[in-house]
Amino acid sequence: MEDRNTPLNYSDYTVVQDDTRVVAKKFMANVFLWMSAALMLSAFTAYFFAGNPQLLQYLVNANGRGLNLLGYAVMLAPIGFVLTMSLAFNRLSYGAILGLFLLYSAINGISFSFILLAYTAGSIVTCFASAAGMFGVMAIMGYTTNKDLTGFGSIMIMGLFGIVIASLINWFIGSEQLNYIISIIGVCVFTGLTAYDVQKLKRIGTNADYVGGAAATTGKLAVMGALSLYLDFINLFLMLLRLFGKRK
Repeated sequence: MEDRNTPLNYSDYTVVQDDTRVVAKKFMANVFLWMSAALMLSAFTAYFFAGNPQLLQYLVNANGRGLNLLGYAVMLAPIGFVLTMSLAFNRLSYGAILGLFLLYSAINGISFSFILLAYTAGSIVTCFASAAGMFGVMAIMGYTTNKDLTGFGSIMIMGLFGIVIASLINWFIGSEQLNYIISIIGVCVFTGLTAYDVQKLKRIGTNADYVGGAAATTGKLAVMGALSLYLDFINLFLMLLRLFGKRK
């Protein structure tokens, strides 16, 4: 029987490092695959509903002003999906987690259809392309940097809580100036969170506890990682749209 206390020689260490890198790259590839699938599903659903105003009529009041009960359910349902996926992670199967994530992105697309109707196509495309470029740069930085971004991420998370609180306050007072400030801070926060989340996911992929672990658990972690990056991208896009989007 091999002695467990025998140290690895250099060649063994190199093999372990190579295997870890392969697993990490595969894990990150799955994360970005599911994130991209969710974005495309949201975009398709938004385009489909925006092109069929009769479907949107089911979400607004008869007088055309404000959302009805179903409309509020559609707007608030994504929060329930995220909480369910997070709190019931250990109890849900990989298929259930993935199904909830895809359903979440589809319902998000329904709410985004109102954005397509409110803003010009040119500003939507411009803001989406800008968000994609900023997201891509920060994702590469987060993946390649050797600097620990944990402290930086903690600051970004604090900023996120600040945005939520300020947005709730502004919901009551309706200040355009405060909305502008929130949007600027939001762009900075979600840009920073992108780098932090990518680095965190890379570490999950290279962590010895997950390397060679159960495929279902690794798959669920990849879906939850895709959810994090999906939220970073969507919120970055929405903040840019609030800043630079031109309304119809």
